[in-house]
Amino acid sequence: MNFDFFKIAVQNLRSRSLRSWLTVLGIVIGIFLVISLLSLSEGLKESIMKELRMMGGDMIMVFPGDTSDMMTTMIGGVELKERDIESIRRARGVDVIIEMPWQGASVRHLQETKMSLIYGVDFQEALYVLHEDMGWDVREGELPRPGRREVMVGSLVPQDVFPDLEVGDSITIEGREFTVSGVLRSLGNREDDLAIPVDLPDFRDITGKREGTPVALVRIKEGYQANTVVENIERELEDSMVRRRDEDSPSFSVMTSETVTDMVEGIMGTLQIAVVAFASIAIVVGGIGIMNTMYTSVKERTKEIGILKAVGARRRHITSIFLFEAGIIGFIGGVGGVALGIILALLVENFLSGPGAMVQLEAYISIWLVVFGLAFSFIVGCLSGFLPARQAAKLEPVEALRYE
Repeated sequence: MNFDFFKIAVQNLRSRSLRSWLTVLGIVIGIFLVISLLSLSEGLKESIMKELRMMGGDMIMVFPGDTSDMMTTMIGGVELKERDIESIRRARGVDVIIEMPWQGASVRHLQETKMSLIYGVDFQEALYVLHEDMGWDVREGELPRPGRREVMVGSLVPQDVFPDLEVGDSITIEGREFTVSGVLRSLGNREDDLAIPVDLPDFRDITGKREGTPVALVRIKEGYQANTVVENIERELEDSMVRRRDEDSPSFSVMTSETVTDMVEGIMGTLQIAVVAFASIAIVVGGIGIMNTMYTSVKERTKEIGILKAVGARRRHITSIFLFEAGIIGFIGGVGGVALGIILALLVENFLSGPGAMVQLEAYISIWLVVFGLAFSFIVGCLSGFLPARQAAKLEPVEALRYE
């Protein structure tokens, strides 16, 4: 019986194909937005989480500013000064402090000069921590040695910046010559893969910045708990009376890698909720389109409904026919929306992975995302067709047969 209702619904949609396809288009747009935005936002989340997981559980991040004012912290140019670093170093449980200041610089290889991002890393104290704890390694050559005016380059520098660059070549950074000792493996972030790590004393000499770093990574000594070391660092910084711009709040934030991970997950979760809410507006508009189409269909087929009731069709049968029609419209719209959403997500992924892009983003596509898109569109279609279906089912046979 249900299959018969399904066939009737399909025939009715085919008889009004233009209107049906225009209605489908409304659902396609809504599902397309949901799938593409969810795929890209989840991919962005996974990319960020991958980098955070590389830190491991024995690393602490210290940066100026407060977590409640992250925008000022990120773009305000505020940095940890040398006195802050010394305060952190005094804290019990601190093993190694990694300063990572960065700046754009003019880099020349052979006859070609380009602007590139360089950042300072203490090759003497910090490089082995990055190698052991955060997965830094070279795919060609060897790690640079401190005091030898050697640098390593990101994995994409020989590919996108200086295509002729090889291990052992010389490069000139702001007029100072260095030897390329190795090429790093990909760090999972295009901006980092296009950068050039320089020994911290050389970075200070190149840039003229004698102190300051936007962030400091702290490795915890063996036998200490992360939360205990965080408290010790905060106590030392507070004792040094470090304040920023006469504000009452402390001018620093100290967080474990787990805390940063939880914060990022919360931010990205909120972003995804906002994405779904935004895209749902288009789906609601599509649902209204389905409802309008179904009400029009009820009016046009009033006499047909009367004939069906006259030959024994019950209310639930009439309701089923119209719900099938609305559900089919929603499902077809879902198929088109899911397909277009996946295509857009893959195009964006390919664009961001291409030359000149500054981030690496892998679109998140799973069977559950596809199932969600199809199920969501089908449910929206059925809900939108419910009221018109009820109206059709309530028609009296005699009045329906008289309708012209």
